Amino acid sequence: MPKILFTLFLLCASLWPVAVANAQPASRVAVSLHAESTQPAPGRTTMLAIRFKPDAGWHGYWSNPGDSGLPPAVKWAAPSGVRIGPLQHPAPEILRVAGMTSFVHGGQHVLLAPMQVPASLKPGDALAVRGDLDFLICSDSLCVPQKATVSLNLTVGKGAADASSRALFNAARQALPQPLATSGVFTAVGQTVRLVVPASGKLDPARAMFFPTGEGVFERAGAKRLPDGSTEITGTMASTPVSLAGTASDGRRAVQLRFLPGRIVASATPAAPPSEVTHSPSQQLRQQADVGLAPLSGTAPAPVTETLATSATAGLPSNGLAWALVGGLIGGLLLNLMPCVFPILSLKALHLARSGSDASAKRDALAYSFGAVVTCVLLGVALLGLREAGMAAGWSFQLQNPLVILALLALVTGIALNLAGLFHVRAPSIEQGPSASGTAGSFGTGALAAFIATPCSAPFMASALGVALLLPAYQGLMVFAALGLGLALPFLAIGWIPTLRSRLPRPGAWMGTLQRILSIPMFITALGLAWVLGRQVGIDGMALGLAEVLLLALSLWWVGRRQQGGKAHSWLPLLPAAALSLGLAVVVPAVANTPAAVTQKSAFIEPFTEARLAQLRAAGTPVFVDFTADWCLTCKVNEKAAIEREATRAAFARHGVVTLVGDWTRGDPQITRFLAQHGRNSIPFYLYYAPGKEARVMPQLLTPAILVAMASGSPSRA
Repeated sequence: MPKILFTLFLLCASLWPVAVANAQPASRVAVSLHAESTQPAPGRTTMLAIRFKPDAGWHGYWSNPGDSGLPPAVKWAAPSGVRIGPLQHPAPEILRVAGMTSFVHGGQHVLLAPMQVPASLKPGDALAVRGDLDFLICSDSLCVPQKATVSLNLTVGKGAADASSRALFNAARQALPQPLATSGVFTAVGQTVRLVVPASGKLDPARAMFFPTGEGVFERAGAKRLPDGSTEITGTMASTPVSLAGTASDGRRAVQLRFLPGRIVASATPAAPPSEVTHSPSQQLRQQADVGLAPLSGTAPAPVTETLATSATAGLPSNGLAWALVGGLIGGLLLNLMPCVFPILSLKALHLARSGSDASAKRDALAYSFGAVVTCVLLGVALLGLREAGMAAGWSFQLQNPLVILALLALVTGIALNLAGLFHVRAPSIEQGPSASGTAGSFGTGALAAFIATPCSAPFMASALGVALLLPAYQGLMVFAALGLGLALPFLAIGWIPTLRSRLPRPGAWMGTLQRILSIPMFITALGLAWVLGRQVGIDGMALGLAEVLLLALSLWWVGRRQQGGKAHSWLPLLPAAALSLGLAVVVPAVANTPAAVTQKSAFIEPFTEARLAQLRAAGTPVFVDFTADWCLTCKVNEKAAIEREATRAAFARHGVVTLVGDWTRGDPQITRFLAQHGRNSIPFYLYYAPGKEARVMPQLLTPAILVAMASGSPSRA
């Protein structure tokens, strides 16, 4: 008997690893696959359905599970050419456990997936479909990862619907969120988000919820019906969204839609007096622009009646658009005086000096203006397109790419060598007199001026562009066009007003000397761009970039020699140089080193993060926030002339002011979102947080006196 028991023990012990290896979690859900047609037609689409029937008290997860959970995933296997689309979910329910919010499907739920049958299949062909599922099934206290394989053996036919599955598919389709033809509108200030579902959504405000697509959780605070029948839902999100899309549902009806950045326009019903309402800087910006963002529910004692205004319905109030256009025009005009524009002044000076007759002067002025306006509009199109795609992009985004810096370095070096007399451009050029080709050269000069001048921000420009991103696309592009027109306005005036043009020096031999002198700032600009490239991609990348520029300079020198000798096809040396330069340009990002982080120069200078800003404010510490970039000349001038001066440092140290530096050189999405919260998308941008107070927006041009006076408003800690 003992031997028998010992033998049984050894047998059980030997089988234990096998049992453990093959053990599967107990299934808490039945999963099945269904086809709307068991004989799908070739060249047409039929719907598949995966039905989940969990045990009582168990649930699955939506495509965005929320704070916890996993969405179901399926790997399909089907004959070649058969395409099966992504899973389509019904609207979810909200489950809150231990302070976490999850989006779940409770009880039986059906996920649909469209299957496209290729036209190459013939009636009678076998069509086997298999799906390998990975999903999570949970109760209130336990979660069990599950795997399941579902399959169907179909036959290609005429596409007749399967009567036994008709009720299943009809119910599943009715449960899907219905797409809305019109977009909603949302506003975001910090973590507070307000979104408006158009009246066509027909949602019950008492039960209306929003479930964002992708990731993130929208915590509903309240909802109400607006006079035009739309539904406003107010809530919070952990991070400020740049764009929003998702499902809005009241439990009986669900709609799927995208939300565009916009505003909610206050009606004539009187709001609370200004002294009784506290507004954030971004709210103040929108009110100054007359965009009309009303206070959030609960922030003002007086009731406010609101209506939805979108590009498709009401449009922007005329005063708001007019303000943005005037701001863009003045900002572009002042941009001519900003230090970051100085390197391009050489091109502008030569352009004006060579104007001839009235007709040619007007033609050149128009061409120059058209080049500036078109470039600003194209940059605006790119910026709006990136933001529409969900990317956190701001004005001057183009200089956050090292390849753009490298291209500008090569271009500016070529211009400098041309002005220095190393070679002469016989195509449209700033050296030529008025002509048809000179008009093309004027257009190119205006485009180049706009491209190089716009990265830094001027007074009025920042607010105008911030508002432009809240406008409908066509109105926003009007603001960008106004910016380009403002940049070209002085030259447009000189070209069309003979009295102004008569005050310019007449062309003569002095222009050759001036041309050589004006090459100096262009060489300095090239040096600055090389430094920016080094900051972005490191020493190795900068060395390759300089090698490309050296190759370009040698080829242009060769071109100049051939021109002096009167040889035909003098531009031939540029062809191999261009090919090698393109090769080097491809290599530069690949060898890029990680740029050095913002160094902590003292105990009072730290890299910017929103978390650190919140900590310092909670501790009652005065904070100066400096958003800068290596390619922003205005930022660097402010640093050397004001921020890093001894008087400023002493005042900051005496009053315990901590400086948080936000480096936007390569485009930081966190900084882009923070700027957007304050109605900005360009730099320089400076904020000062006095203890216990809201942010104070500082001027874009700083002096030590301004910063010392700012710090002196805080208690001395000396």
